[in-house]
Amino acid sequence: MGIGLMGHAFVDRFLSQGFTVRVFNRTQDNIKDLAESGAIMCATADELISLSSAIILMVSDADAINNLLQIHKPGDMQAYKQENLQGKTILQMATISPRQSREIGEVISSNGGHYLEAPVLGSIPEAKTGSLIIMAGGSKDVFEDALPALQVLGTTPRYIGETGSAAALKLAMNQLIAALTAGFSLSLGYAIKNGVDTDVFMDTVRESALYAKTYDKKLQKYLDRDFGTANFSTRHLLKDIRLFIDDAKAAGLNTAALEGIERITNQTVENGMDLMDYSSIYQEICPEK
Repeated sequence: MGIGLMGHAFVDRFLSQGFTVRVFNRTQDNIKDLAESGAIMCATADELISLSSAIILMVSDADAINNLLQIHKPGDMQAYKQENLQGKTILQMATISPRQSREIGEVISSNGGHYLEAPVLGSIPEAKTGSLIIMAGGSKDVFEDALPALQVLGTTPRYIGETGSAAALKLAMNQLIAALTAGFSLSLGYAIKNGVDTDVFMDTVRESALYAKTYDKKLQKYLDRDFGTANFSTRHLLKDIRLFIDDAKAAGLNTAALEGIERITNQTVENGMDLMDYSSIYQEICPEK
């Protein structure tokens, strides 16, 4: 359930490996090509749940999960009884907070279902080749039962610990995405503004302990100011930054540095680059003048 760019790649991968796959998306027009590839279209989320043994959720946020499963309203732990979850395994693979994941897991368990959070690192190419990094949190037994499905998407899924632990690790990684992107954008922009040749700058970075592969991966987007093809959009980065800030503050951490990046990312979104690749924050950090 949830056939955005990543969800679409998930379905393609499972179909290529011989799985029977049912799909539901709130916008049906986005998934017509999957029917031609052999996926079974479901008209409602309830239909998909009723006919499937394991359900993968790849939607935008916790609100979307609650709406699809009809289990409870965000912030309201009064659960609705959902008999169709009895005996079902819910694999929640989107990025949500540890608290949200625990709440959703508790309600699914109370309705007789099995819950595993399994967020991923990687993008469309890794999903298509089954080389995603998968981080799983929840019951070890549920994790082991889900391995045949998880290993289709990532060869070595990692069991992190109890529910919430994998969600926390995923947010920690996405915070690092934000920090590396902002830091590299500022250094690159500063070097260019001061007449430093870009090749010289990059050669120096690559030879140092400061290098990260993401710098080369995104460099051409910065230089061309072409941020149009988004596997991970600016608005989704902003959502994850805010989730991290809220949870980190609750843990007593100082988030001042990330709050500055949050303001930059929010301004980028407000400037109309919400659906562009998250590297578009370079435009806000280093404007063309």
